[in-house]
Amino acid sequence: MVPTSPTDASVDDSRQHSCAGALSLLSLFSSTLLSTNRLNKLLHLFLSALVHRNNTLFGRAMLFLHNEKTGVLQGMLGVEQADAAGLQVVGGDPANPLTGHWELDDGQIARQWQSSYCNAVRSLRIDLGDEGCRVVSQALHQRQLTHVTEVDCQNCAECGFIKRFSISSFAAAPLISRNRTLGVVIVDVPGANHAISNERLQLLQLFASQAGMAIDNSQLYRNLEEAHAELRESRQRLVHSAHLAAIGEMAASISHELKTPLVTIGGFAARLRKLLPEATPEQQCLDTIISEAQRLERMLADILAYSRKPTICYNRCDLRAVLQECLDDYAASLTERSIELKASLPAGYWEVLGDAHQLKQVCINLLVNAQEAMRQGGTLTVMLDDVEQGDQVNARIRVEDTGGGIPEEDLSKVFAPFFTTKNHGTGLGLPIVSRIVQNHGGSLRAANGERGAVFTVLLPLADCQNGTV
Repeated sequence: MVPTSPTDASVDDSRQHSCAGALSLLSLFSSTLLSTNRLNKLLHLFLSALVHRNNTLFGRAMLFLHNEKTGVLQGMLGVEQADAAGLQVVGGDPANPLTGHWELDDGQIARQWQSSYCNAVRSLRIDLGDEGCRVVSQALHQRQLTHVTEVDCQNCAECGFIKRFSISSFAAAPLISRNRTLGVVIVDVPGANHAISNERLQLLQLFASQAGMAIDNSQLYRNLEEAHAELRESRQRLVHSAHLAAIGEMAASISHELKTPLVTIGGFAARLRKLLPEATPEQQCLDTIISEAQRLERMLADILAYSRKPTICYNRCDLRAVLQECLDDYAASLTERSIELKASLPAGYWEVLGDAHQLKQVCINLLVNAQEAMRQGGTLTVMLDDVEQGDQVNARIRVEDTGGGIPEEDLSKVFAPFFTTKNHGTGLGLPIVSRIVQNHGGSLRAANGERGAVFTVLLPLADCQNGTV
C-alpha cells in the first residue's frame, strides 16, 4: 500500500472542493432555468450566472440567436461582470448547498439591457458565410464548444467583433435543443494572461446544454400563450358575432312586422288629410303623422336592407347612364336647396358588371348625404373618370360637397353600422353603400377636401385592361 503524502492529500481536498463547487453551480443553474417561463428573464439569468463574480467563471458573456432565413447570428444580449452584481440566490438552505436558485429583479434586468456593452452586442451581426468568423461558424455548424486562444486569432483579418470588444482568449458554445441550433453564447475573460481553464469550459458546456433546452421550451411556452390568447379572442369574436347575428335576425323580423301597420297608418292619415280643410290644426297634425310614418318606413327599409343577405343580378350596365339618371332625379331638389351642381361625365359607354338598381342606390345615397351636408346651399361636384390599378382599369366616381367636411376623429367610423352624425337616420346608409360596392369588386373611401367631404367609389370596368376607356 502506497502511503499518501501531505501534498497528495491537499490535491485530493482541492479536487473535492472543486467538484463540490461545480455541483453546487450546476444545481443552482438547473433550478434557475425551472424558475421562470419568461424568455427575456431567462436569458439575463443565464448570462449573469456565467459572469457573476462569486462564480469565478468568466468576465463577459454575449448571446447570439441564429436567424435561419438570413444565415446570420444576431446579437441579442451582453452582460459584463459589473452588471451582474444584482444576481442573488433565493430560497436556499445554508445547510444544503444544492438548494435555491438565482434571481434578478426587473430593475436589474432593465439596467443590463440598457448598458453600453449590451447595446454594442445587440448592434452586432456575425455572418456565417465565408466573410464571417470561422470559429463561431464552426461552433454553430459542428455543434460543439470551441475554445480560441490569443495566438489563434491574432492574425485573423476577418473577425471584426474580436477587435471591436478587445477579445483575446474566448470560447463559443452552441445552444442546441431537439437537434436544432438556436444560437451561440460567447464568453471571455478581459485582460492579459487570462486563459480559460478546462474546468470552466466543461461548466460552460453543461450550462449551454441546459440553457438551449430551456430557451426552446420558453419559446414554445410563449408561442402557446400567444396561440391561446388568439384562440380566446377568436372565441369572443365568434360569440359576439353570434349575438349580433341573433340581434340582426330579431331586428329584421321586427322591422318586417312593423312595416305593414306603418304603411296602413300612413295611408289612412293621407286619406284623412284629403277630407280636412286646408291650414287647420288637424291637417298639420296629419302632416306630422304622415312625415313621421314615412321616416319610420325608410328606417325599417334600411334595417331590412342591411340585415338581409344581398342578391346581385350581374349584368353589363352603363355606369355613366346610372349616374346621369340619379343626377336628373335630384336636379330639382338641388335647385330648391340652392346647391349648384358641377358634373363631369365624359361621353362613352362606361360598362361595369353588376346590378344597375344597387349601383343607383349607391349614387343616390352619396348625393343625399352631400345634399344634407349643405343645408345653407353650396356646390356639389360629381366626376366620373378612370384610373389604372395594375392590370385593371377602374371607373372612379368622385362626389364632393362644400358642407365643411367630416370631423377627423369620425372619418374612420363613417362606414360603421349605426354610426351617424345626423339628428335622424339609422346610420346604415353608408354601410349599405360600402357593402354594395365591395360586392361589386370595388372600394369606397371617405376623405376631406378643401371645403367639404369627398367620397370616392372605384368599380372595375368590364373587359378593360391595360388601357383607358
